[in-house]
Amino acid sequence: MIDGIDGRVHYIDIGRGDATPTVPEGATVRIASSRMEATQADRTIDAVARANDGRYSVDLHLRHDPNASEAFAASHVRRLEAMRRAGAGPDRLADGSWTIPEDHLARAQAYAARQQRERPVILSVISRFPVADLAVKGAATWLDRELVEGGHDLIRDVGFGREVRAALAARRQWIIERGLADNVGSAFRYRKGAIDSLRQRELREAGDRIGISLGKRFAVAQMGERIEGVIARRVDLESGSFAIIERSRDFTLVPWRDVLERNLGKVGAGIIREQGIAWLFGRQRSGPTST
Repeated sequence: MIDGIDGRVHYIDIGRGDATPTVPEGATVRIASSRMEATQADRTIDAVARANDGRYSVDLHLRHDPNASEAFAASHVRRLEAMRRAGAGPDRLADGSWTIPEDHLARAQAYAARQQRERPVILSVISRFPVADLAVKGAATWLDRELVEGGHDLIRDVGFGREVRAALAARRQWIIERGLADNVGSAFRYRKGAIDSLRQRELREAGDRIGISLGKRFAVAQMGERIEGVIARRVDLESGSFAIIERSRDFTLVPWRDVLERNLGKVGAGIIREQGIAWLFGRQRSGPTST
């Protein structure tokens, strides 16, 4: 049951309960219809296999497409592993390659259809705090995104919509008082870098807190930096979800991806780029890796 910004209460069929994240009462969520079908990765796997007597592997992929990276090819292996775990995937051989049947694309479509039935909507938690608390929070919140995008016609002045309108007004005033935005005539505008400043502030504060419990120094991850360390756990912040990457002397926080869930406790490595990190995973270790 969802109290919407349109002032109405909505009853949503979320499919399998264990396929959606746990949502604390009072949290703010975003719900969108899911549309699942065979992916480009499925078609690429099929193309590589048809050119290699029905087999697929990272090495075969790289020979088939010299422009592909190892990390990109590895993402296709994760797709096959997900299908195999669901009982829809092909067989993996002892050498790590896969036997891809001729009806692979039909199987991939059937797998997607099953996912659609189990998860008819995509439910995302955008804040675990009551909306009124976000008005004065020193972090990049979804209220800031709303203020940047504008166009609040769908937010009705009733029910939860009224709470959101009040929070937006309070947030606007809080941001102006801290010199992060200006009122230019009737227009409200964030100053350049204001959102990133809020995001980095929250990240540093979270890093300091986590550092106390780990007994290690927090290091801010930089664009273009190669990250390597043990994927310790997930941390949910207002500006998004992050993974703790623990190293021998310090740790860092990087944007969370669902693929990390299956690799907790393992060593992960990748380069931070604007489009994200293409992860490569190593063996599980009893302690953090050296850097």
